[in-house]
Amino acid sequence: MGAETLTLIIRTLGECFALIVVLRFLLQLAHADYYNPISQAVAKFTKAPLAPFQKMIPQIGGHDFSALMLAFVVKLATLVLLLIVNGRGVAPIAVVLITLVSLLSMILDIYFYAVIASVVISWVAPTSSHPAPQLISQLTEPLFKLARRVVPAIGGLDLSPILIFLVIQVVQLQLQRLL
Repeated sequence: MGAETLTLIIRTLGECFALIVVLRFLLQLAHADYYNPISQAVAKFTKAPLAPFQKMIPQIGGHDFSALMLAFVVKLATLVLLLIVNGRGVAPIAVVLITLVSLLSMILDIYFYAVIASVVISWVAPTSSHPAPQLISQLTEPLFKLARRVVPAIGGLDLSPILIFLVIQVVQLQLQRLL
């Protein structure tokens, strides 16, 4: 098996699992409906790997940061494996920094696409009872509430997604500059 194929497999599996773990953290943070079938699937999929981290890391302020730590470890392991497969050497502190920035970028990407989905759903199916739109709404509503404090609706038009997009883009640019 070539290095490119192995790189693709490692990156895909690592990033997909890290995404699911980060989703678990964000759904808990947003107090999304635990009984939503999608939330249940995410919880079941991450339960076993998360158990040791939950024993080591206490909840802080009612929030379970063990999922975030697991996502960091998964992304770190993925990056280290990719460096080994491709025969590259990087300073350990750089690997940790790259992993941290990558994790923050993943969180921002999740929110970016969730806000886009929320806006589209509000146009197409605002009263949908499907579990996915409900979960997206629950995930993004805390951001919308925060943004609406800064930018109130103008003539019935909600401009809060624009502010959220702007903030996400500015933070992502700063993260890219950090690397």
